[in-house]
Amino acid sequence: MEISAAMELGRTAFWMALSTSAPILIIGLVVGLAIAVFQSVTQLQEQTLSFAPKIVAMVVAGAIFTPWIAERMVAFAQQMLGSLPW
Repeated sequence: MEISAAMELGRTAFWMALSTSAPILIIGLVVGLAIAVFQSVTQLQEQTLSFAPKIVAMVVAGAIFTPWIAERMVAFAQQMLGSLPW
C-alpha cells in the first residue's frame, strides 16, 4: 500500500469516526451548557445535577441515532472492503 493511499484511508476513517460521534457529543455539550447556565443563575452547585442529565440525554441520543450510525458504518465498511485488491 502506498503512503498516499494509507493517508487517505486514515483521513476517511477519522472523518467517519468524527461524523458518527458528533450528534451524541453535541447533544451532551448543549445539555451540559444549559445545566451550567441553570446552576450559575440559581447558584446551585450540585455535582450530580450536572452529571446525571448529560448521561441521560446522551443515552437517549445514542438510542435515537444508532440506526443512522450503523447505516453509515456499514456503508463505510462495504466501501473499504470493496476497494481491497483481492
